[in-house]
Amino acid sequence: MNYKIEGAIKRNRKNFIIFAILWIFIAIVFVSPFAYSSYMAGLEGKMNLELFFEVFSKSITNPFETIANIFSQGATGTYFSTLLIVTIFYSIFFFIGFVRSAPKNEYSDIEHGSSDWSQRGEQYQILNRDKGIILAEGNYLPVDKIGNVNVLVVGRIRIW
Repeated sequence: MNYKIEGAIKRNRKNFIIFAILWIFIAIVFVSPFAYSSYMAGLEGKMNLELFFEVFSKSITNPFETIANIFSQGATGTYFSTLLIVTIFYSIFFFIGFVRSAPKNEYSDIEHGSSDWSQRGEQYQILNRDKGIILAEGNYLPVDKIGNVNVLVVGRIRIW
């Protein structure tokens, strides 16, 4: 299970940064006008939709002034509760994407036929780094090895 988490983190490093920047953008540009408009429209005790749309259309064009108005007019509770709800939904969608990007098995994204199956030079107990029959980049089958040095080449030859 550990390889799935590590693989998903490796695949999504750039997405974490994009996730954070997009969340900040949504919090400033969309959540603050919505929260401020709903606060202003609900001051009378009931929701005034006409006032909501009027304030929303003005506040979405200048989101930084809207944030200043939120803190100066006491709408911080509405803003943070709205931001919490948006953050929860946003995190759920990001988590679903994160889980779906996890590798299906331990050998995903490893080139078949490469020496990635070995670690820290353990292939050189059998192979040679410098000379012999070429198997892969930097891996040679030594011809002076005692024992079986037969090589099976799998592939096809294209003749046009």
